[in-house]
Amino acid sequence: MGKRLFDTFCSLTLLILTFPVFVLCALAVALSSKGSIFYGHPRIGLSGKPFLCFKFRTMFVDAEAKLQQLLAGNPLILEEWNTYYKLKVDPRVTPVGKWLRKFSLDELPQLFNVLKGDMSMVGPRPLTEYEVTHFLKEKSQKILSMRPGLTSIWIVRGRNQFTLKERVKWEEFYVDHHSFLLDFRLILQTAIAMIFPKGSY
Repeated sequence: MGKRLFDTFCSLTLLILTFPVFVLCALAVALSSKGSIFYGHPRIGLSGKPFLCFKFRTMFVDAEAKLQQLLAGNPLILEEWNTYYKLKVDPRVTPVGKWLRKFSLDELPQLFNVLKGDMSMVGPRPLTEYEVTHFLKEKSQKILSMRPGLTSIWIVRGRNQFTLKERVKWEEFYVDHHSFLLDFRLILQTAIAMIFPKGSY
């Protein structure tokens, strides 16, 4: 209950404080490329319950087709994708999207997920059903025992520099050691990481 009250207070306060930034990001997305401003992606939440995770759209509308074409034609890129589930040089991402991702501004709409109760300010990052099945495996019940977080330990410690296996270890560490003090420290570290990004792309 205490963590939920903390999440509600933080998300509401940050939505008010970041409103001008929110509007500027929305305008940048709308004016830079075709498609919707927001993107809702199905993720797995607390106790395996699915929800739509909100973000500012950072990719072109034909992103999935581009990805499949890219993976089919380049073994090295396929290996990178299978290791990190991300690409350092991703042709699907728009120019504005690259800037939003660099400073994690694309994830500002997830404050609404926190306010709704789908997510927490801090916790294991939300995963897709495929990621839960193929990467969490036997640890899925433990990690899904908490609401997914807007930020997490591996986000502030290097973000995309970690492999999927390393991320799972950090998520498990958080579940075992979470506390109000740790949450507060990680939120402050996230703010610093947004200003001085490390490992983001």
